Amino acid sequence: MWRAITRVAVNLPVPVTLTQQLQRQHSTNLHLLQKFIYTNKVGGVIMSSETPKVVFVLGGPGAGKGTQCSKIVDRFQFTHLSAGDLLREERSREGSEFGSLIEDYIRNGKIVPVEVTCSLLENAMKNSGKTRFLIDGFPRNQDNLDGWNRQMGGKADMQFVLFFDCSEDVCVQRCLGRGQSGSGRSDDNMESLKKRIQTYNNDSLPIIKHFKNDGKVQTIDASPDADKVFSEVERVFVASGF
Repeated sequence: MWRAITRVAVNLPVPVTLTQQLQRQHSTNLHLLQKFIYTNKVGGVIMSSETPKVVFVLGGPGAGKGTQCSKIVDRFQFTHLSAGDLLREERSREGSEFGSLIEDYIRNGKIVPVEVTCSLLENAMKNSGKTRFLIDGFPRNQDNLDGWNRQMGGKADMQFVLFFDCSEDVCVQRCLGRGQSGSGRSDDNMESLKKRIQTYNNDSLPIIKHFKNDGKVQTIDASPDADKVFSEVERVFVASGF
């Protein structure tokens, strides 16, 4: 008799209050919203849980980093982020609190504080919605590298450093020619170039050496014409699985 009553009691409908119904509906909606965020576009940005893959692109001023990056973008579907271009854009942005500071550093061939550069790079990566990035002209010194490791170490997977090795004379000729043809860059002049090359030799080359010691550098001879240089770049990316 008791077992029969128990069976009946189990089958009786349990009253559900309005509050409980709303809580259940809220939980369902929250789950659907979270799923939507990770699988669809939100505000024009594709949210992805995949860790971004990053290739650092380094070389002296005029080594051809920008030219080669544009070719890599077309061939391997990377997103090109130039630290220098981002800084120049921020410098020109109306109302930027960092504009005058960035201008002073760039004009004098000095390296902009890493907090500024890293924040611009991180925002650009997030806003792109992509997962493959060429970061051109960064890190340029130990402070840059330390700042990247602090801010982005757990947020991106650095694949290797693509190092464009080019003689100082060729780099200077290219930069001066770029300036004479109307590049619009305030640092494409002999005075700024001397400072930039000195900064590169003193600060950036030791970073490249650091990555070489870790076996993370792919060196490209950047002296030949752009197409010949890219044939070597293409070989490196294919061999790296891209």
